[in-house]
Amino acid sequence: PDLSGYEKFGLGNVKYNISRIHITAVEFPSASISLIPGTGIKLVIGNASLTIDMNWNIRTWMFKDNGKSTVYISKVFVTAIFSTPLDNTGHTSISLTSCRTTSGDIDIKLNGKS
Repeated sequence: PDLSGYEKFGLGNVKYNISRIHITAVEFPSASISLIPGTGIKLVIGNASLTIDMNWNIRTWMFKDNGKSTVYISKVFVTAIFSTPLDNTGHTSISLTSCRTTSGDIDIKLNGKS
């Protein structure tokens, strides 16, 4: 979904809109799944990266600008634990028990008129 809102900076507000957000690349160079006896499943993703393209525009009382942006997020690490209990009918269900995510680097390229 699009993101829009405003932030207060110094002498006035900055209105922004981020639209047409598309994930254009995802890489999982290191991923593993293991069973945890009596608990469920552990998923570990290491050193992942993703690229996101989007349009943006900002407006203040002094100026306005718009353009395109590419965001590259790298060194993403995710550890998730899923429980796998049986439901009342005897079928296995899956629910997220815990999740920890960190990212190392974020590179943002803005292309606009100004």
